[in-house]
Amino acid sequence: MKHTCLALALVSAFAATSANASTLLGFKLGGDLFWGKPTGALAELNYAEQNIDYKDAAQYSIWFNVEHPIPFLPNLRIRENHLETDGRLADADFAFQGVNYTGSVKGTADLSNTDFVLYYELFDNDILSVDVGGAYKKFSGEYRMAQDNFAGSIELDGGVYMGYASAEVSLITTGLFAYGEMLVGIDYSNIRDYQVGLGWQFDGVALDTKVRLGYRQVNFEDPSFSGVMADMRISGVTAGVEIVF
Repeated sequence: MKHTCLALALVSAFAATSANASTLLGFKLGGDLFWGKPTGALAELNYAEQNIDYKDAAQYSIWFNVEHPIPFLPNLRIRENHLETDGRLADADFAFQGVNYTGSVKGTADLSNTDFVLYYELFDNDILSVDVGGAYKKFSGEYRMAQDNFAGSIELDGGVYMGYASAEVSLITTGLFAYGEMLVGIDYSNIRDYQVGLGWQFDGVALDTKVRLGYRQVNFEDPSFSGVMADMRISGVTAGVEIVF
């Protein structure tokens, strides 16, 4: 009898520990499609900017969050952003990477990057969620020009330290919520990435699913970033899904 009671106690303790384990760590996994309209120009440093007619293109982002209850230790968010668009300049007359281009030239702006975010949860309840922190946006793209057999590129491989904030306001018992997120460069204040929108949350037993629809704008403006003069913006509609477990 004693052994039976002890076994039941151990099983109960293990079950309680397992039930509480989900409250110790939280995870978020999500992805957005981004139908962006690019405007503006990029150019090699100290050369005239070229206003290429960039085409609208579908972009995407995927992310992963890890949240925990340990005091003073920030939570982690990693987001991969694919931002690439092609275009053409019909009456080019400029030099790029030592090559003179005239006539019709193809240009590619690849602003793809990865966000590494450390943040704290100021509020986290059924109505309001607010996160603030800092981030490092690491670029992994390039700026390319091509014409016939000539092609040149400049790698965009620098990084930007940024401030980070996000918020979510829910209409309790309905599943509806509004959200916003912003990244603003600290040393490069005109490099920004923000989005706002509405969503619907479906609660499940093991995980919750959020469907989102919003607007996103990415600004990449600086006279000397990574050897490039930049004055470019990509903006448009986003739609995505986030799983919380």
